[in-house]
Amino acid sequence: MKIIIDYESSWRNSFLDGSNNKPLPKKGNKVVGRKFVGSMTSLRKAENFIKREVTLDTVMGILNRIIGDQRKLYQAREDNNYFFEDIDYADSKKVLFKDNSVETNEMTYIRNITGSTDQQSFTGAIKTSDPIFSSDYSSEFWGVLALDFDGLYNFVINADAVKTTIDMNPLSIVNKLELIKKEKPALNNGKAATLANTLLEYFDKPELLNNKGEIKIKPFNNKGEILILPLYCSALYLQLERLSKRYEITSAKAARGGITGISNNGFTVKNIMARFTTGKQKTIWGNPYAIKEFKSLKPMMTKASGQLEINIDISRGRAKEIVTMIENAGVSSFYLGKKGLAYISSISTRELN
Repeated sequence: MKIIIDYESSWRNSFLDGSNNKPLPKKGNKVVGRKFVGSMTSLRKAENFIKREVTLDTVMGILNRIIGDQRKLYQAREDNNYFFEDIDYADSKKVLFKDNSVETNEMTYIRNITGSTDQQSFTGAIKTSDPIFSSDYSSEFWGVLALDFDGLYNFVINADAVKTTIDMNPLSIVNKLELIKKEKPALNNGKAATLANTLLEYFDKPELLNNKGEIKIKPFNNKGEILILPLYCSALYLQLERLSKRYEITSAKAARGGITGISNNGFTVKNIMARFTTGKQKTIWGNPYAIKEFKSLKPMMTKASGQLEINIDISRGRAKEIVTMIENAGVSSFYLGKKGLAYISSISTRELN
């Protein structure tokens, strides 16, 4: 038996982790579904770029669909009366297929309905009257970010007082952190090495370790160079500790004891601004399925159009039974893989030679 299927614009990428051949994951008694990994942030990790192609699962899913079985393939396979049980396994060589397709790369905007929020945005009016900006400790606390590198060194190593100042409002803090983030890494020697190692030693205390028992500050990149941002962020935490000996600094801390939106190694704009704005965090409704390269977006979505030829090694009598089931089901068009519009263009019930 031979079935020819024509199709257009079949997406050859997946935006969800996990497998179609397993039940949806649960959290307790609640179905939480598979995780969306198609955001631009997720796509920075190579494992989240998931390519798809026509497989035996694809073909068997189509065969079940066109005879009227709308269950997921794994559910149909678990049925004791599964119609294709005798031919649906990898080594049977009863179901052969050939995908004749032409692939194209396109820029596609995909919807994200998981409620993710934009890391660089915020909503509502900005509040500048928070105690963290107007308390007696505020100038010395935020002034750490205004120190040059030598000033930062003297502050950490020699416990010099902070006399530099910075405009104390959320946007000024974020802008200064962004500028520090852009600074080039320093070589692991001289003052930079002394500064990094001193901070590592300071935070290597049981009460300052993370949940895994690790030192929170991570000042080195993959090349062994010293990143500048973790030095400043960790210096803020060091200053918080020093100021606590002279001031009441409860208002500077978040509920969990840290600095809102700022860790020992970096910062997240949305978390910083969530404390200092009247609105909620800005929800992301979608994004291009692309990766950022050299300040431009490279489309990653692959779409395929073509013809799928399916050959099934069965008797002519059973082939005619399948044709009758297809006609009774009346499935005029269906998806091939992800999205692609497909339809049966021809059926032959002749036995394979």
